[in-house]
Amino acid sequence: MNRIKETFVLGFAIFASFFGAGNLILPPMIGFNAGPDWWLVSIGFLSSTTVIPLLALLGFARLQGSIMDFSQKVSSKFSLIFSIGIYGIAVILACPRTAAVTHEMAIQPYFETDSLLTSSIYFSLVFVFVINRGKVMEVLGKYLSPIIGIIILTIIGIGLFAPSEMMLEGKYNSPYINGFLEGYQTYDALAGLIMGGVMVITLKNSKNYVTDRDKKIMIARSSFIAMMGLLIIYVGMIFLGAKYNAVFDASMSRPQLLSGLASETLGSLGNAFLSVLVALACFTTAVSVIVGTADFFKDLFNNSKKAYVITAAISVIIGIIMGQFEVKFIIDLAVYVLMFLYPMSIALIFLNLFPEKYGSQAVFRIVVGIAFVFSIPDFLKFLIPPENLEFIYNTIPFSREGMGWVLPSIIGFLTVNAVKWKQDTKAKES
Repeated sequence: MNRIKETFVLGFAIFASFFGAGNLILPPMIGFNAGPDWWLVSIGFLSSTTVIPLLALLGFARLQGSIMDFSQKVSSKFSLIFSIGIYGIAVILACPRTAAVTHEMAIQPYFETDSLLTSSIYFSLVFVFVINRGKVMEVLGKYLSPIIGIIILTIIGIGLFAPSEMMLEGKYNSPYINGFLEGYQTYDALAGLIMGGVMVITLKNSKNYVTDRDKKIMIARSSFIAMMGLLIIYVGMIFLGAKYNAVFDASMSRPQLLSGLASETLGSLGNAFLSVLVALACFTTAVSVIVGTADFFKDLFNNSKKAYVITAAISVIIGIIMGQFEVKFIIDLAVYVLMFLYPMSIALIFLNLFPEKYGSQAVFRIVVGIAFVFSIPDFLKFLIPPENLEFIYNTIPFSREGMGWVLPSIIGFLTVNAVKWKQDTKAKES
């Protein structure tokens, strides 16, 4: 019975860590723009926000190591640079976004305070939780996650059965692809890499899980619980955005749309409940991100407690500075970096799930290298007029949609393994 309880507590903690309010403002807008195609957008969005993160967590269950181990087969230098890049974007963009969302949705509507004051108080509280790392998972899993879940499910439940106007036509030309790429902005795949390391360390410090098998089972089960929670809520919020897309003005921002849905479903108390939800969801994510980052640098410097505290302090200072900017600015800024990091991250997640014979060092190096090279056009389209990239779009399949790295990476994986199989066959025959 204790194991079952611990599984759910850890699962709820993972759920809370993934589900920042920054993620909450994305699904309604995706549904709003998708209209009747909301189910196709949902499949794409869930592919990058629940399926891939789940695979990342299962990869950590298999490896029982850190994020450095996840990319070690490429090279030690790449592993270090990649890991710092993941934690860097989490601390510089993902974490501050939680403070910006909190200010715009939970503070600004009620108090005429400066965003810098909000981010200062917010990250001071985050720092207190991060320093008391041992209690973080318990607090997230036992107390904060259930409150977050109840409020969101109430909004979704009421919205599902409420009358509404006819849906307007969607704006997406490729609903699945658009949903998949929008999922980048949740940072969930990167969160899978960060939280996988946190879970491994948490279970290593636990006296209840001695064998690797126990730890693998615990990570796998709790991960399924967390991802099922995300799946239900993401689909529900996407559908609500689509259902009410004729009610709200097309020029509404993401936070405004979410506030509008809360008012439509919960009435005059909607925004009050939403403010509580936003504050809790943002806070849990910020704490988890900084704990994961501090754990990484603590391990990098020979289990140094001083490195943990210094990393946490630096992360908090960055959070205060960046968290004072508007949500839209932080989201727009993140697009450029995510177009580089996500393809490599997804490639590494899949490669770590394959048996050793299909995931040699050569496979890792070539597939990750291809993913990086072919993600460059996806990055360039934000800097160069699209007409200047027409040759690339006509040459590389799916590059126009921002997925030009996928097919070359698959071909690279199959080719290297085919060559290796042929070499092994010749060696056996000789």
